[in-house]
Amino acid sequence: MSIRRMVNVLLAGSVGVGLLAVGCGPTPNNNGQAGPIKLKVAYIGLTCEAPIFVAQEKGFYKDEGLDVELVKADWASLQSGLGTGRFDANHTLLMYLLKSAEQGLDVKITGGIHTGCLRIQAGANTDIKKVEDLRGKTIGVPAPFGSPPHMFAQRVLAAHGIDPKEGSKDVTWKAIQGGALEQALKNGQVQAVADSEPLGTRFVGDGVVKAEAVADQQRDEPYKDEYCCVSVVSGRLARDNPAAAAKVTRALLRAAKWVNDNPKKASELSVEKQFIPSGKNIQEINTQALLKLNYTPGVKKCRESVDEAAADMKKAGLLKPETDPAALAKKIWLDLDGVTDDWLNGLKADKTAAVRPALLGPAEFAGLFAGRKSCCGACCCVGE
Repeated sequence: MSIRRMVNVLLAGSVGVGLLAVGCGPTPNNNGQAGPIKLKVAYIGLTCEAPIFVAQEKGFYKDEGLDVELVKADWASLQSGLGTGRFDANHTLLMYLLKSAEQGLDVKITGGIHTGCLRIQAGANTDIKKVEDLRGKTIGVPAPFGSPPHMFAQRVLAAHGIDPKEGSKDVTWKAIQGGALEQALKNGQVQAVADSEPLGTRFVGDGVVKAEAVADQQRDEPYKDEYCCVSVVSGRLARDNPAAAAKVTRALLRAAKWVNDNPKKASELSVEKQFIPSGKNIQEINTQALLKLNYTPGVKKCRESVDEAAADMKKAGLLKPETDPAALAKKIWLDLDGVTDDWLNGLKADKTAAVRPALLGPAEFAGLFAGRKSCCGACCCVGE
């Protein structure tokens, strides 16, 4: 055999081995050893994080060749951990990530998890009926300032010609701990609130806000199809192992689809495995919360959501004057091999455990909280 032919054979063999390793054999882990890729996925312990827990308990990470450790975090450690690469992935709030990326957080958004959790609601005894009626009013938002409900409300006000910046003459903001928003409405401390599901439905059921929201991310254009929660990977993982970033993203998006088909089972799993706090009626509360969200994962629409949110945040003064929103959106987005809408559409529904209960009315839902001393503590985005 000639030297040239021998080299060609060896090269072909090397390529074949590489393809086998990627396609069906063991995948090198982060230490270069044969076996599953070891990753750390962070979570806070919120109702809406159900896909993170489902992907672990249903084996979706394992199916992707991953050995995932779920690590409990709080908001601050989640952000810093993703930025430094101490955590590899999570799914969290789009606007929260955009603002942090502007400030230098090293992360990449890779896909959409769910839509429709944010609202502005007017106090039941006020004359507020539309966004323009909020001019001159005091709006309560979950503490601290800069929470996703606060940012959503600022975007909405700016789109209707109201200056939403702190200290403006058009509106006054009051940061309140999530569990005290209801009392602030009752005593007239605020005339409206920016909140999230399932808190918004509870407020309607308790009669402290009007039945019709002033602005609703589930209903109103241009927000109704915008992803509020997205999958995110650390910049380090994106650079060092984009294949692993694709794997963990696929597991999370697949799990989001499973949650949509199996909200009751997802709620039970989250509580039984102690990923979220337990307590009176917590499984029923969580199930109803999951039913209120739209877990329809997507890629193309998520990229559009990133562009739209960045542009709106710039208009509302939520980004620095020198920030180019299009450049920020491009910087934070990451296209990954095998993470596409075609792949998502090809997934077979897993409805073997499917139980989709009826959505309770606001009064019935509020009744689930009877006897509780405070908010469940697991609701998404309420400023815990």
